[in-house]
Amino acid sequence: MKTTRIILAAIAAMLFIASCAEQGGWSEREKIIIERSGSVMYVAVMPEDSAVLRTPCADFTDEQLSSELFNTLKDKMMSTVTDPSQDGVGIAAPQVGISRRLIVVQRLDKEGEPFEAYANIRIDSLLGPTVLGPEGCLSIPPYRGIVPRAEGVVISYTDPATKEMVVEEISGYTAIIFQHECDHLDGILYTDRADTVFVNDAWALERSSHSYSRPTWW
Repeated sequence: MKTTRIILAAIAAMLFIASCAEQGGWSEREKIIIERSGSVMYVAVMPEDSAVLRTPCADFTDEQLSSELFNTLKDKMMSTVTDPSQDGVGIAAPQVGISRRLIVVQRLDKEGEPFEAYANIRIDSLLGPTVLGPEGCLSIPPYRGIVPRAEGVVISYTDPATKEMVVEEISGYTAIIFQHECDHLDGILYTDRADTVFVNDAWALERSSHSYSRPTWW
């Protein structure tokens, strides 16, 4: 049964990639999602949106990083993850239907705990011991899980302004968030790594007070 689900997910991902054939850097689907979405974007959920959530993401070109479309996507992802209807600590582009390497993470390790965006990001190294901790995902409500993660990471990403690569070492809970969000960019969900997964009743009750309908054009 598990093998069948994996095969079906792979087929769905292939069909999704075919529907997103690029034209001039951005696909028509990407343009539609970014331009038509409101400040709070629809967040993909499992299993309905497994195609986009399981698709490995592509890098941005320098031209795309300089575009207004990139800035709009970044701003709308920021607004989405911080909106009370989502209230997360991180979000990845595939969660809003865009198969590109972009994440937004709340930097709990910085003063003011700001939300920051990271383009073309990758985890280059895992540091320290593996620790177990609770995780949830905006795309898998209302579940939580206990997930093994490295205590620290070394990340690299592209600065959209300079187009230069930046390397940074991060530790603690913020490093966990980076691992979770970067997994999304490779089509991996925390449930793939979790030791245990369970329903969180409080989260289910909270989400019941909001609307999460998928737009017909999405």
